Amino acid sequence: MKKRMIALVAVFAMAVGMLGGCGNNSSADAGKDNAVSAAGETSAAEEDSDQAKADEVAALIDAIYVQERTDKTDEQCEAAKAAWDKLTDAQKELVEGENADPDYFGRDTGDASKDDPLNQDEIGENEILVVSFGTSFNDSRVADIGGVEKAIQAANPDWSVRRAFTAQIIINHVQARDGEKIDNVDQALQRAIDNGVKNLVVQPTHLMHGAEYDELVEALDNYKDKFESVTVAEPLLGEVGADATVVNEDKAKVAEDITAEAVKDAGYDSLEAVKADSTAFVFMGHGTSHTAKVSYSQMASQMAALGYDNVFVGTVEGEPEETACEAVIEAVKAAGYKNVILRPLMVVAGDHANNDMAGDDDDSWKSMFTASGNFDKVDTQIAGLGEIEAVQQIYVDHTKAAIDSLGK
Repeated sequence: MKKRMIALVAVFAMAVGMLGGCGNNSSADAGKDNAVSAAGETSAAEEDSDQAKADEVAALIDAIYVQERTDKTDEQCEAAKAAWDKLTDAQKELVEGENADPDYFGRDTGDASKDDPLNQDEIGENEILVVSFGTSFNDSRVADIGGVEKAIQAANPDWSVRRAFTAQIIINHVQARDGEKIDNVDQALQRAIDNGVKNLVVQPTHLMHGAEYDELVEALDNYKDKFESVTVAEPLLGEVGADATVVNEDKAKVAEDITAEAVKDAGYDSLEAVKADSTAFVFMGHGTSHTAKVSYSQMASQMAALGYDNVFVGTVEGEPEETACEAVIEAVKAAGYKNVILRPLMVVAGDHANNDMAGDDDDSWKSMFTASGNFDKVDTQIAGLGEIEAVQQIYVDHTKAAIDSLGK
């Protein structure tokens, strides 16, 4: 009996010990759960902090993504870049605003130090102001806009060539990201006044007599009495013309020059060789609701008149309607070509060329041509018209005509 009691006590003690052990494990698990919960809260707090910092930068970018310059613009550009530089790589990927994204400061578009903003003083009495919409793509700005400016300067050594952009949004972007300051039209004109310029020739790098050209001419009206003489030279394609069948000498030259350049860049000896390879060129312009949109139809007419039946013209905006991407895809398909080379019909190979034409998004022209399933191969040539020497010469000729009209 005594032995049995001892055994029962031992069993009871073991049971109590086991229960105690279970109680200790439960406490340990609870501690772990608390630690995990605390870590989760810390992680969530860090994520909130990261997003808050990214949102701050996005707001600063959106504040300078505007078309009006103010007395705070320089300060705002500096603040946006300083805040961006403080972000970690992970935080930079979170930047998202109405217009802000990681590419605003993060995309590599080339070396801005190679560009000359042409905002020097000591201009002299005679100035040629080359006015462009502008681009934040550094390499394109150097090759396309800079190419035209240098050609005009070389042809007119007795005149000072200066630059102005019409897009303040782009001016702010370049200034904030790269520290390069480019004059807007008002700044450039005031610079001319301050330097005592007497004779001013304005050479737009615009493609046509569209809305931007009209706005430039209107802006100049406020300054005409500040100079002895002011004149505006023709844009690249010259006068618009009444309808799609009217093609002037400028459009004829541009059609020949840009096609020849595309053929060369594609590695062919001739356009006939391109055609024999079942390949078509598609030149993508911007498009416009302005009456000047007929210029795109005229360019298509000129291609046909030259016998370039494997060369097509389209526009991002789809105006005129026959230049919309879907319409151009159908036209190239109906003509029987199996390969396509896309190239911008734009003076500058900037955002539209790199994104709308050659980008990876589903709505880019490259993606849409590929997704149609009608073509074996779709390639792109990212090069603006401004870097083509023959096109630069057209601008030089227009500038000369404007100078001659002044009798200088």
